[in-house]
Amino acid sequence: QLQLVESGGGVVQAGASLRLSCAASGRTDSSYAMAWFRQAPGKEREFVATISGSGRDTYYADSVKGRFTISRDNAKNTVYLQMNSLKPEDTAVYYCAAGLYGNSRYRYVYWGQGTQVTVSS
Repeated sequence: QLQLVESGGGVVQAGASLRLSCAASGRTDSSYAMAWFRQAPGKEREFVATISGSGRDTYYADSVKGRFTISRDNAKNTVYLQMNSLKPEDTAVYYCAAGLYGNSRYRYVYWGQGTQVTVSS
C-alpha cells in the first residue's frame, strides 16, 4: 500500500501563491506518475497536473497552465504543486494521486485525503 498525505493548503487572496506538498510513504515507487486533482463544491473532481516517475514529463490542465508548476523529489518521496497568481476559481480541495501518467482520474490508484485551498477575491 502507498499512503499519500497532502499539506500546504490555506486561505489566500487572489493573486497570491501557495505551494502544496504530497508526501508518500509505505510501498513507495518512483516509477509511479504523480498528479494533482481538485474538486470544488458541487463539481466533479478535475485534473490539474501530472508528472512522470522520472520527473521529465509534465502535463497541465489549460486552466492552470502558466500559473501552476508540478515537481517531485524522489529522494524525499514528495511531489509539489507551486500555485501562483491564484484566482477565486482555483478554490477547491486538492488531491494528490499516484498511478499511471495521464489526465484521467481512472489512471490513478492511490489517493490522499485532500487539502483545502480557498482564494478570496
